[in-house]
Amino acid sequence: MAKALLGYVGGSDPRLLAEMRRLQQRVQDLESELGRIQAENDALAAAASHGDPLLEGIDVSQAEPALT
Repeated sequence: MAKALLGYVGGSDPRLLAEMRRLQQRVQDLESELGRIQAENDALAAAASHGDPLLEGIDVSQAEPALT
């Protein structure tokens, strides 16, 4: 039954395994980037709530979106 699900008797396709490993690494990279960005956002939110003088000069209503 398992061989029928794979579509052939030869076992796992090395290209499929390589792609799966690449995608797993990409997910890990994105998760770590998300954690870093969330920590940076938390730090900025904390600074804004404590009246950081560096952030006082920023007019949020006139702010432009960041370019990516």
